[in-house]
Amino acid sequence: MSNPGAREYRFPGGFHPRDCERTKALTSSAPLTPFAPSERLILPLSQHIGAPGEPLVKKGDSLALGQVVASIKAYVSAPVHSSVSGTVVDIAPCMLPSGVAVPSIIIQNDYEDRWDPSVTPDPAPESRTPAQLRERIRAGGLVGMGGAAFPTAVKLNVPEGQAADTLLINGVECEPYLTCDHRSMLERTDELLDGAILTRVILGAKRVIFGIENNKPDAIKSIRDAIQRANIPDCTVAELPVRYPQGGEKQLIYAATGRKVPIGALPVTIGVVVLNVATTIQVSVTLRTGKPFVERAFTVTGRVREPKNLVVRLGTLVSDLVDACGGLEPDAVKLVLGGPMMGVALSRLQIPVTKGSSGIIALGLEDDIPDESPCIHCGRCTRACPMKLQTTMIDMYVRKRRYEAAKASGVMNCIECGACTYVCPAKRQLTQMCRVGKRMVPLLVK
Repeated sequence: MSNPGAREYRFPGGFHPRDCERTKALTSSAPLTPFAPSERLILPLSQHIGAPGEPLVKKGDSLALGQVVASIKAYVSAPVHSSVSGTVVDIAPCMLPSGVAVPSIIIQNDYEDRWDPSVTPDPAPESRTPAQLRERIRAGGLVGMGGAAFPTAVKLNVPEGQAADTLLINGVECEPYLTCDHRSMLERTDELLDGAILTRVILGAKRVIFGIENNKPDAIKSIRDAIQRANIPDCTVAELPVRYPQGGEKQLIYAATGRKVPIGALPVTIGVVVLNVATTIQVSVTLRTGKPFVERAFTVTGRVREPKNLVVRLGTLVSDLVDACGGLEPDAVKLVLGGPMMGVALSRLQIPVTKGSSGIIALGLEDDIPDESPCIHCGRCTRACPMKLQTTMIDMYVRKRRYEAAKASGVMNCIECGACTYVCPAKRQLTQMCRVGKRMVPLLVK
């Protein structure tokens, strides 16, 4: 069995976040602990990239665990399933982390966890055709669990005339603080490997590579040992040095394979499909047990009294999870959903966990963003940018509302990783300006 563990390629830009190991140590040894479902859960109809679902239930309806409650026939979409058994209390707008209110199904939990009759196991998913497996994944509501929430069945449907020879499993988890993927690799190794092999069957891929940063030696060993025990050919672990944003799809592909994804193209055009660790585990769960996507691993960390890794039902409120971890420390000043680099600051705790949510971080004053000062033209942002953008120029163009110039400077290629803002000595809000530019260019520039 070959081993691409010695890294041969380094993606452009990036950096090693300070205190990355210290912040991860808060929960890296905390096992995945099931969180008892709350009394009420909120399921937004839009938890994925693509068309939002349409409600299939109404107020007063009785629900079973795993029952489809929202769906739509659009190709790029994913159904939503009830994460508990209970009763529909209401269908009303509820706030997402972005600050946008979307239609949501509010469920009163009856604590019986009665599974819907449609949830049936498959004793031999290996005998199914790729199309049948993709349909089961689509019906299970699977989306990318690393944050993007792109429907998994769509990603695994390789366009005609193209082929994916490499399945790359993203176990990098390069954001500081977050460790739920790390714990999943340790505690659910067999399901992870099984999901990768089943996905390989769907794609017809020749090889599987697990990309993992070397600050997780226990996970690397666990997966290598499992591969060796199962004697799986062309299945290896790429041990990568710690460098943010190595978890970005294009950056990981280059680091693990040396292949470059052209600007504006998808990874499958160069023969690679990337799945997050949690998504890969869910592939195994759904294809073997028939259980849809109704729960996920979730890190609660930072300035909370008892940082934990929890297994959480979708629709659980962040406030309930914070309470389960002993509440906030007195010096907590900011809550971020997701990682500290790419996450979203919350203005309230009554926000539900959705399919793309990976954690909640309570930050103190030392993590607060200082006021901006004028650009000193040091070039650090350009050196750190993994997409090789002149972010200081984009920053100027967006602030002056010169969106045509911002587009010409490549603002639409920004992956919003936050590297430029992190390294800027003037504390310019470069990533935010890129984010604003990406929203405005499609509206104002032809």
